[in-house]
Amino acid sequence: MIIKILMLVIFFGMMIGIGFYCRKHATDVNGFVLGGRSVGPWLTAFAYGTSYFSAVIFVGYAGQFGWKYGIASTWIGIGNALLGSMLAWVILGRRTRIMTQHLDSATMPEFFGKRFDSKGLKICASIIVFIFMIPYTASLYNGLSRLFGMAFDIDYTVCIIVMALLTGVYVIAGGYMATAINDFVQGIIMLVGIVVVIAAVLNSNGGFMEAVNSLAMVSDETVTTQPGAFASFFGPDPINLLGVVILTSLGTWGLPQMVQKFYAIKSEKSIKKGTIISTFFAIVVAGGCYFLGGFGRLYSDKVDIAAEGYDSIIPAMLSDLSPALIGLVVILVLSASMSTLSSLVMASSSTLTLDVLKGHVFKEMNEKKQVFTMRILIVVFIAISVVLAIVQYKSNVTFIAQLMGVSWGALAGAFLAPFLYGLYFKKTTKISCYVSFIFGAGLMVANMLFRSSFPVLLQSPINAGAFAMIAGLVIVPVVSLFTAKPEAKLIEDTFACYNKKIEVPQKQSLSE
Repeated sequence: MIIKILMLVIFFGMMIGIGFYCRKHATDVNGFVLGGRSVGPWLTAFAYGTSYFSAVIFVGYAGQFGWKYGIASTWIGIGNALLGSMLAWVILGRRTRIMTQHLDSATMPEFFGKRFDSKGLKICASIIVFIFMIPYTASLYNGLSRLFGMAFDIDYTVCIIVMALLTGVYVIAGGYMATAINDFVQGIIMLVGIVVVIAAVLNSNGGFMEAVNSLAMVSDETVTTQPGAFASFFGPDPINLLGVVILTSLGTWGLPQMVQKFYAIKSEKSIKKGTIISTFFAIVVAGGCYFLGGFGRLYSDKVDIAAEGYDSIIPAMLSDLSPALIGLVVILVLSASMSTLSSLVMASSSTLTLDVLKGHVFKEMNEKKQVFTMRILIVVFIAISVVLAIVQYKSNVTFIAQLMGVSWGALAGAFLAPFLYGLYFKKTTKISCYVSFIFGAGLMVANMLFRSSFPVLLQSPINAGAFAMIAGLVIVPVVSLFTAKPEAKLIEDTFACYNKKIEVPQKQSLSE
């Protein structure tokens, strides 16, 4: 216990120290929200990765999908690396950085407002961000409950409050730069931690080959009659597995807290390096988490899914590890959760301040007042998420994965297509964005309220979210064909940023 407590004290002390060290970068809006748009490749890539993967992944998703799909759940991590990280950087990174700087936008709703010259679109996007980030944030705390119950004899409510307070302190003090540096430190912990934990779990099961052989012997006729399905290449249910891959991978393209990382990139060189670093991080962390979860059924004698839910699987797998390893796991999941929490509260507070309050509620709002308001809203947002997390934990409302599925599906279903087409397609219309917003958010609300009325395949919030994203990619260009075209001057001014001439070394481009 002393070892575990000492590890936590050192970890928390480092996070707070970095927060106060970065105060000098958080004196104006650009510095507080975007780190002065001068964040290098390592910090940006790790900020992207640690915001991507939280306790939701490690405890909720890895446990649930590892149980359902066996070792084939590793495909989810591979999809996260290739589609959710590498392609996101390649397709969105450069264009997002260029256009958002050209439009002087610091948030995704502000981008929509200026790109389509619509205050209504900006406010609508802001409301969706605030509403649907709350269940995601609440799920971050919930992911820690069983791990802390296993490792420490303290009330989980205390754990939630301490984590929220400490995260709030370093975000409020240092803004985006403190978040980015802490994300880097937390990312290193996640990389080392997941490798060590996988090695320990496999070793406790006789090594990799013995663990796979044991998994191949597991059968569950309620899921499949195929022998060895949980150790097979695509698992017992490849169709629903594909839905999870799409939601957790393509979804990052439309999540405000993820896309906002591209706003702060320093240079072209940073984009290229960041792409490689971010992809490697996702392969190790996401691939490792789902690979670990794939062996969950080897612990079926320690888990009662009907009574305890899927969230108990990963803690059961780790319960026999040494105290030092359990301490490392707790810090690993704390790192994942705090980094994602800091990203979410930054995105929410900046969105409400810059897109709703500034110019609407408060006509005059100087830089100092904007930063102060964002800091106050960080406190408010964290407080709301803490209350919801405690209520959810006490009443056992739903699983982590369902909370995250609803949030991701609504946000990405609403924003992915308008944002992507907004960067590339000049004929994208304001009305098509509204339709995508309403369809994506509306579908997920309907899925929550009337789930049994949906087709069987779409009753899962995971599949419903994946469907919302893909449908948006069709809806936006189709609606744009039949609605009023944007003004030619607006389009010309907006896309002029891509045609700006710059000089580059001959090694990057041959001279004529």
